[in-house]
Amino acid sequence: MSLTRRQVTVAALGSVPLVFSAAGNSHAVGNRTLYIAGDSTAAQKYADAAPETGWGMALPFFLRKDLAVANHAVNGRSSKSFVDEGRLDAILALIRPGDLLLIQFAHNDEKTADPTRYTEPWTTYQDYLRLYLDGARAKGARPVLVTPVERRKFDASGNAVPTHGEYPAAMRALAKEEGVTLLDLQALSLALWQELGVEETKKYFNWTDTEQDNTHFNPPGAIAIARLVARELLRHRVLAPRDVRRLDAEIPESWITWPSPATA
Repeated sequence: MSLTRRQVTVAALGSVPLVFSAAGNSHAVGNRTLYIAGDSTAAQKYADAAPETGWGMALPFFLRKDLAVANHAVNGRSSKSFVDEGRLDAILALIRPGDLLLIQFAHNDEKTADPTRYTEPWTTYQDYLRLYLDGARAKGARPVLVTPVERRKFDASGNAVPTHGEYPAAMRALAKEEGVTLLDLQALSLALWQELGVEETKKYFNWTDTEQDNTHFNPPGAIAIARLVARELLRHRVLAPRDVRRLDAEIPESWITWPSPATA
């Protein structure tokens, strides 16, 4: 596949999020930054979406204070549309040697009826993911592939059911081919939903009086998934023990906050 990258557009630059750390906003010279490229399951949410929570919002609670998180994940994006909108270019304009780039897509790549987002698992999906890998490496940063977190779906027997088709397998194969670290969040989250069961998992998703959302998380769900991500970053030696904290500690839901879109 031959792809022409867009230059960073004004719109993309305008969408670059604040850099969050557990201690507040920071991007001090000399400190590493962990960037997230992804979709709504990881994205920063704002006051009008509460209690919906992306796992990227909770990740800083498990990282040392001077390891900042720049969460560029955006609702509704696929590996393709994220690139086509100039959002990968926006990251690559900022990322520095030693930084990390976590890449989680598939939820919207699966939208077969939408040509602006759809990718085919074993061809275009892998091709677009390579743009993230190559771009990060060219900047001296380390890319990390993250299989898509699972939705809440159970069969009649109460077994957690995978929902992402061939996309996780395609990402696993690409990680092996490219020699890139893979966080298998799909397998880990599926196992967690199986352990919790049909009713208990409702406490981790955005189930409210008016909505029954089996894709997006509330604070407990985002915290649980962020904990999995942090543990895997440590297990795969992407991060050192000194880079992580609170892996087994209770994280209060009150730590999650939803800023106003006007001030974000």
